[in-house]
Amino acid sequence: MISESELILTPDNRVYHINLSKDDLADTVLTVGDPNRVKEVSKYFDTIEFQTQHREFVTHTGYIGKKRLTVLSSGIGPDNIDIVMNELDAVVNIDFETRTVKPQLTSLNIIRMGTSGSLQADIPVDSLVASSYGIGLDNVLHYYRLENSPHEQELCQAFVQHVELRDTNIVPYTAKGSADLLAHFNDGYHHGITVTCPGFYAPQGRVVRANLQFPELVNKLSSFQFETHRITNFEMETSAIFGLGKIFGHRCLALNTIVANRISKTFTKDGKKSVEQMIKRSLEIIETIS
Repeated sequence: MISESELILTPDNRVYHINLSKDDLADTVLTVGDPNRVKEVSKYFDTIEFQTQHREFVTHTGYIGKKRLTVLSSGIGPDNIDIVMNELDAVVNIDFETRTVKPQLTSLNIIRMGTSGSLQADIPVDSLVASSYGIGLDNVLHYYRLENSPHEQELCQAFVQHVELRDTNIVPYTAKGSADLLAHFNDGYHHGITVTCPGFYAPQGRVVRANLQFPELVNKLSSFQFETHRITNFEMETSAIFGLGKIFGHRCLALNTIVANRISKTFTKDGKKSVEQMIKRSLEIIETIS
């Protein structure tokens, strides 16, 4: 039995942070970083049957046609993803009455819809990226037993050697997204590796006033190549979603609209419009996924 201190439930038997029970959650979950973006997704729902908010975690569940969807805000960063992924899994795979793992496990489709920075000159602002792999520069997955395939291990080793992170305090990890979900997002979406950083400024090579420990990070990331894979973008959530999704047995994908190009040093002129186009286009595809 899972103790009260390990899995915290509310008095009405909802998981604590995201404030959800099984009936509130669809099998396809869309995660967005910004709580205000939840309504920008759910406005395309034909009906909304459930809404809740606790802290930065806002949830709307409803339907587009016959497709039931949940959109949930995660907040920013892999630490928040640790909460969201564990609690989403608990909602569907833990019996809250007995505090035991259910004998029949449920696999969710979890799709991030976010914003990101491009690391390739030919992926301009307002482009769309669908991630094939996540490489994490954060440390969340080091607290879990993540079993990598030989191919994931080779990718990670090649990355460490190229970016010259050996003998540093940064220990990258690698996780593959769902190839089945990715296959639906071809036309109009760049495919590639997404690097997840634990911060927005120095961890992404930005200089404002503080000096950088890794001043060549952006150039090293943009020049990395492994087989047919290159790094398309970086942000702050994808690798943690992919890694925890793999551990829990969920199918995960990350879709991002590019709001900044770090090679050309450009920024979108209309971020709201760019995000809107990403949401609308992606929902049209997601509605068709069984």
